Amino acid sequence: MTRPVFSAAALACLLVLGACATSAPPPGTQVDEQRFSASVVAGATKASVQAALGPTRNIAFDSGYEVWLYQTPRAGGQFAEYVVLFDRAGMVSKTRRREPLPAVPVPAPAKSN
Repeated sequence: MTRPVFSAAALACLLVLGACATSAPPPGTQVDEQRFSASVVAGATKASVQAALGPTRNIAFDSGYEVWLYQTPRAGGQFAEYVVLFDRAGMVSKTRRREPLPAVPVPAPAKSN
């Protein structure tokens, strides 16, 4: 009877440790910057964007608009963010690019005498 309890506890510990060892993936599908620029133009359809760049995270609004998120890797493990807004007809209405915020240097601790 104590053997199954020990196994369940050991399994729970392994799952917790495994979760700590893995990092969460970035929130959007990673794409090449030139491919994004060539594929996502005003008037492009959802189907053409998905065919060119693949599926990604999206948010559908009650109004019929939809937002898709793509990313391009940058130095230091950061990502530029590309947001695509589709109108009610499923056509690209707007796009937005946001570069990652610059790393803020941490000041060295003051030396005490």
